[in-house]
Amino acid sequence: MHLAELADARAQRAVFSRCISDDAVALTNGEFAARVRSVAGLLAQHGVRRGDVVATLLANRVELVLTLFAAWQLGAAVTPINPALTDAEAAYQLEDSAARLVVVDNRPSPSGTALALEVAEFWTAPIEVETGDPVLDPAGLALLIYTSGTTGKPKGVMLDHANLEAMCAMMLDAFELDQNDRCLLVLPLFHVNGIVVSVLSPLLAGASTTIAGRFSPGRFFDDVRRCRPTYFSAVPAIYAMLSNLPETVRPDTSSLRFVVCGAAPMPAELITRFERRFGVTLVEGYGLSEGTCASTVNPLHGVRKPGTVGLPLPGQRVELWDPDGNPVAPGESGEVVISGPNVMRGYLNRPGETAKTVVDGWLHTGDIGRFDSDGYLVLVDRVKDMIIRGGENLYPKEIESVIYQHPAVLEAAVIGRAHEIYGEVPVGYVSLRDSVPAAAVTVEDLLAHCRANLSSYKVPVELTVLPTLPKNSVGKIDKPTLRRALATTS
Repeated sequence: MHLAELADARAQRAVFSRCISDDAVALTNGEFAARVRSVAGLLAQHGVRRGDVVATLLANRVELVLTLFAAWQLGAAVTPINPALTDAEAAYQLEDSAARLVVVDNRPSPSGTALALEVAEFWTAPIEVETGDPVLDPAGLALLIYTSGTTGKPKGVMLDHANLEAMCAMMLDAFELDQNDRCLLVLPLFHVNGIVVSVLSPLLAGASTTIAGRFSPGRFFDDVRRCRPTYFSAVPAIYAMLSNLPETVRPDTSSLRFVVCGAAPMPAELITRFERRFGVTLVEGYGLSEGTCASTVNPLHGVRKPGTVGLPLPGQRVELWDPDGNPVAPGESGEVVISGPNVMRGYLNRPGETAKTVVDGWLHTGDIGRFDSDGYLVLVDRVKDMIIRGGENLYPKEIESVIYQHPAVLEAAVIGRAHEIYGEVPVGYVSLRDSVPAAAVTVEDLLAHCRANLSSYKVPVELTVLPTLPKNSVGKIDKPTLRRALATTS
């Protein structure tokens, strides 16, 4: 089924069944379908047409999901923006995506190129609106998910409707979703994981989704008790926080069939600790935005192997290649490459980077892995110099470029430091220009500069000023030496 048809199909099948809710709104299938048509009319009144891009600059809420389905009925694509971004960062995404419209909540458009539409208008727009038949093009662009790259500038991952339909079919099969399921959404909806695993897949299965408010360990199990979900998807940092709750916290988790972990590697010890404490099956998977979410997952039934990210999903091929593009020998490590109907169309307006990343239909992930004797994928390392902080991908070059903007800085390097909750956090090293006395600029000055120009989760947790940064034989800053020094002091 094309996603543009889904809202009406659910209403025709079970008009009064619950569909989607958040802390403020609860919609049945019939109410959801009517409101999607209404929002589609509102978008059309603001000039949105087939082939356009609509942006959302919203926290997790029902209106963001309404925007998705309304835009798709018009044949438009959606690019969700992290509401924690600074205006400059959000403006970059709006301008790069050429978004015609951005849906906001009491916030002006960060860019003059995109008209702002207040989300409050969703509830005052007429319900009975004629927008014509939904646009049903499988090759039509559906999502632009922005992911940071090694150049430091985020890239728009182009996912079409065929990508989403293929990925959702795999999710329904892997997790055995049906109309009896209830999903609790806790991950941000500017990530493809939150959209695919916690919204599109359950709605296609005839199930329902409850959008939780901002995640808090203290309120989370109250949401579980209230909503009685059968599953949720989260990142290792969330499972670590829940596992660290006082032993007196003994929640009722009997409604949960399973829970999912992705976005960052999860220590096997943490998986075991969570399962034993809460009596819930935790399945870990692996994937990229460029692969529309997931490519491997530990099975619900049969052998689950903590410390691995599971088996390739049916419909995808996952192989390990050496630098020359040849499959590695059994048991050896190589770059993880993926092919299947879930592989992205490409990066928006970046044919060169697309050609490097998708070669003859194979998605080059930049991750190094090996298969164990049973074919389960074990992630070994990352080719890309990426830091994963609580499921958020941080690229040191982006942070370094901001640090370099400070007039006192000569050199800068950012690396990841292990953290028991977030997995990794960024730490920075700088050297100052000779013309700047050491006493003239403080670490707090540099951190204040970072806070003024970066989202809070990108700001280094620590900065160290050194006389000079180590270099390798060709004169590049030697990050392996910094990592070794950090490991000896941590």
